[in-house]
Amino acid sequence: MLSSRMALRRLQRIAVAPLSFPGAATTKVLREMSSVPRVYVTRQIPPEGLKILRDSGQVQFELWDSDDVPVPRKELLQKVKGVDGLLCVLTEKIDAELLDAAGPNLKVLSTMSVGFDHLSLEELKKRGIRVGYTPEVLTDAVAELTVALLLATSRRLIEATHEAKTGGWGTWRTLWLCGYELANSTVGILGLGRIGVAIAERLAPFKVKKFIYTDVAPRPELAKAINAEYVSLDELAKQSDFLSVCCALTPETKEVCNKDLFKKMKNTSIFINTSRGGVVNQEDLYEALSTGQIAGAGLDVTVPEPLPTNHPLFTLKNCVILPHVASASYSTRNAMSALAANNLLLGLRGQPMIKELKL
Repeated sequence: MLSSRMALRRLQRIAVAPLSFPGAATTKVLREMSSVPRVYVTRQIPPEGLKILRDSGQVQFELWDSDDVPVPRKELLQKVKGVDGLLCVLTEKIDAELLDAAGPNLKVLSTMSVGFDHLSLEELKKRGIRVGYTPEVLTDAVAELTVALLLATSRRLIEATHEAKTGGWGTWRTLWLCGYELANSTVGILGLGRIGVAIAERLAPFKVKKFIYTDVAPRPELAKAINAEYVSLDELAKQSDFLSVCCALTPETKEVCNKDLFKKMKNTSIFINTSRGGVVNQEDLYEALSTGQIAGAGLDVTVPEPLPTNHPLFTLKNCVILPHVASASYSTRNAMSALAANNLLLGLRGQPMIKELKL
């Protein structure tokens, strides 16, 4: 498994070169090309991706030049008119309305994300639009953040920091701010892919007793790497001391983590979600946390995003909520932008993308 730094160096080396043609072919090709392909970039992506687009000489592109505020929907619908390619991030909903606004010239969409629940795949397939995405390069960053979130939640680090800052730190007490250890525990993984494996590899040195997982089907090759046992969803809930959600958001996984699952979990269990907020029924999670049905939850993803500051989950001491930062390392985000840019350019050439969704 390549680290994001190694992946970035590789992507820099294979960055798509400017178009060039030998001798007399140049005149013919230029005659056939009515114009350089137009591309719209929906966010100020990290510099490596922008550099690849600029240096390629293959496209003329315009971008929404902000990293703080997503492009307003009304403006996005205007900007995509007549484009040949679109490079987006997960905040943009790519649906029939947007594809209609873009028109028939749009042939390639590249998303700077591993998830694709913001894309209407059926509409893209129907229109013959190719789709690139950015898996694998963020595996290490997401796994690291998941472990950090798990530890922060289980050992109550956010609570402890608050107590130290606000005068709650008094005399030493025998059970004050006690949490739960990974040593001799059972860790469950919902959705065993590369990220799930990477999480388990990082947790193993903590002397975890057992890894279990569930998925749409057994995944023996991946499971072998971490010596994980395949179990049903019910058994995953019942046995796990720590349950980490790593699955994609699909119609089958939408709100799969609900009151039925939480009721089967131990009251000492820690629930962690770094996949997509939509896999969790947040009302049911609030009930499970506020009644002590489970011990704690750590969330990097929610519905909606950002989660309103008056949401009930923010009132709970046993719920740690992060603002969707699992892939937020400099090397990983640059690698994601470089991969997204290369996918786009290769797609516009009619060549195989480095990472393409098969629709």
